[in-house]
Amino acid sequence: MANFWQRLFIREEGKPFFAPDTAIARLPTHIAIIMDGNGRWATRRGLPRLAGHRAGVEALREVVRFSAAKGIRYLTLYAFSTENWQRPPEEVTGLMDLLIEYLKKEVGELHANGIRLNFIGRTDMLAEPIRTEIKRASELTRGNEKMTVNLALNYGGRAEIVDATKAIARKLLSGEITSIDAVDETLFADHLYTAGIPDPDLIIRPSGEIRLSNFLLWQAAYSEFWLSDVLWPDFRPSHLAQAIVDYQRRDRRFGRIRE
Repeated sequence: MANFWQRLFIREEGKPFFAPDTAIARLPTHIAIIMDGNGRWATRRGLPRLAGHRAGVEALREVVRFSAAKGIRYLTLYAFSTENWQRPPEEVTGLMDLLIEYLKKEVGELHANGIRLNFIGRTDMLAEPIRTEIKRASELTRGNEKMTVNLALNYGGRAEIVDATKAIARKLLSGEITSIDAVDETLFADHLYTAGIPDPDLIIRPSGEIRLSNFLLWQAAYSEFWLSDVLWPDFRPSHLAQAIVDYQRRDRRFGRIRE
C-alpha cells in the first residue's frame, strides 16, 4: 500500500505532482468514467492492444483506491459495451480473461476496505466462467457500505432502456402495475440496471473523444462532464482530483435559475 501512495502523485516523467485539494463538502456522490484509449495507448508504443487493456487495469486500480480514500460513494466504470463484441475475437477473449484475473486478484482487497462490487449490463449473456466470478464478487461484497463500484459489462444505454421498458410492460400485462398512468420517471428509473443508485454527478471521459458512446443515456440527463486528452492507461488519481475540483467550481442549476 505504501508504494501505491508513493506513486499516487508522481507524473510519468518522475516529477512530483500534488493533486489539488478536494473539499469534502461538495464532493460528487457518484462519478462515472468511460475508460477509453487502451488500444491507442498500446498502438503508439508498438504493443499488442491487450497490453493497453492490462495497463488500463492498473489505472482502474488506482482510481478505485483514490475514490474510496476521498469518500466517493458510487463509482461506475464502463468496462465492456454491447458494441465491443464487434472487436477481433482474440481481443474480446483477452479482455474477458483479464476481467476474470482482475476479479480474482482484487475482490479480497475491495472487500477488506468495505467496497461493494456491483455489475450492470446484460451480464447473463456472458460466458459461464465470468458469470461465476461476478456472482462470487457480488455475494462476497454485498453488505459493504463504504463505496459501491459498478462495473458496466456487456452494457449499453439503449439496451438498458429497452430492458426497463420490457420489465414494466410485463408488470402491466400481469396486473402488478394496474395503470399506464403509474408509469412515470421514478418508476422507470426503478427498473434500470442502476435502480436505487443516484444518477452520476460527474461523467469523465479521457482519450480526447467527445461522446457518451451509449453510456448511461438516461442517467446522464443532468450530469456534469469532464474531458481529457489523456489515454486511460495514463490516467492517474491526480487527473481525477482535478476533475473533482473543476466539478466543485461549477454551478449546477438543474434547469432552474438562481435567485
